[in-house]
Amino acid sequence: MIYENYYWGMNLIWWIIWVVLIVWIFVVPYDVPGQRRRKDTPLDILQQRFAAGQFTTQEYKEKKAILENDLVKSK
Repeated sequence: MIYENYYWGMNLIWWIIWVVLIVWIFVVPYDVPGQRRRKDTPLDILQQRFAAGQFTTQEYKEKKAILENDLVKSK
């Protein structure tokens, strides 16, 4: 039998493929496809803007009522 270019039962190319796969899974800082963040709803965006002080409490309540009213209508 010829065992040239075999390392612990695998060809060097297979070792490279496994190393690349492991690095891709554990090191690459991208989101895993099954674990994506949910998108912000308009109400979430409104709350963030209110927390940042972009408008007053009265304006927040008015805009929130509009969004909730639209939500009820769409159902």
